[in-house]
Amino acid sequence: MSTFSVESLSVPLVQAPMAGGPSTPALAAAVSDAGGLGSLAAGYLSAEALSRDIEEFRALSSGPLLVNIFVPEAQTPSPADVEAYRTGLRSWTLDEDIRGEVPPVSDSGDDMYREKLAVVMDHRPDVVTFTFGLPDVLTIERLHEVGVLVGATVTTVREGREAHANGAGILIAQGIGAGGHRGQFDQSADPESVSASSLLGGLSDATSLPLIGAGGIDGPQTAQQLLNAGAAAVQVGTLFLTTDEAGTKPTHRQALLDAAAGKRSSETIVTRAFTGRPARALVNRFTHAMDDMAVVGYPQVHFLTAGIRAAAAQTDDPELLNLWSGTGVAGSRAEPAASLVERFAELHRPEGGAPQARSHIGAQREEPTP
Repeated sequence: MSTFSVESLSVPLVQAPMAGGPSTPALAAAVSDAGGLGSLAAGYLSAEALSRDIEEFRALSSGPLLVNIFVPEAQTPSPADVEAYRTGLRSWTLDEDIRGEVPPVSDSGDDMYREKLAVVMDHRPDVVTFTFGLPDVLTIERLHEVGVLVGATVTTVREGREAHANGAGILIAQGIGAGGHRGQFDQSADPESVSASSLLGGLSDATSLPLIGAGGIDGPQTAQQLLNAGAAAVQVGTLFLTTDEAGTKPTHRQALLDAAAGKRSSETIVTRAFTGRPARALVNRFTHAMDDMAVVGYPQVHFLTAGIRAAAAQTDDPELLNLWSGTGVAGSRAEPAASLVERFAELHRPEGGAPQARSHIGAQREEPTP
């Protein structure tokens, strides 16, 4: 049974787990040491690398830790659609003399899902959250049994009810303003255009679980609005991308700072162009060219565009890079993570607080409100 609760955080702030490099052990440690909840992202890592990251975090901090895992896709994307996108992408790169290989479409595996479950069962971080779907009930029960609080990223009330019924102890309510991938369970669905505050309201009516509000946060004021809407804590990603400890690619980091300073457009778009899954990024040359051609195709499209994105990072070209960003990018600063957490230190939960997370082990699972 988990003994951790987001209510125990001195600052009700969660650093979003950001796969692909930004979420480092140093970043997570700095956030947890400053009173928030630091996170590691298991996505795209090997199981061995995830284990090393957890060990490195624990060498740096005795604070709480969240680990996020991608759930394998329930449906296989249409091979014909993905191949058509590859053809269009390759044609565009050749016509525009764009660097980076566009490889053949291949089976991209399940991101070592089972192996990563074994890692968190062994290391037992305080919280394990899941994105892109839900683990089975048995997996959630096993994690609860070893003292891990299990959370799920949800983008709709329906997903929240499903997560509650499966035994999740906490929900991350991801509004449409969040940067990076939408956590929706069905990658083929059109993203719901629901704000974090509206989603929190719907989830509060549908379930008694504690909620973490995410999406569109540009500073303490918007974060406080989510706490007032029923969140026990808020989850922030974009603002952490430009902190000193983040492993954000330099080109990506500078683009965010430029957007915040008005040196480039801060317009964002939810697009499948980079990975085949809906994700919010700063608008650039790649999104202008490929968004209309984009198909449902995660993770295959992610690997199709990997060479182009890697070349863009090497040549410092923000126009061809996946510049993940939420709508709160205006609040981005170059600063230590502890300074960012300190900016949120005055956040307060409304009187009465929020529901406490609890394990469903040893008792019949509570059914969500219909």
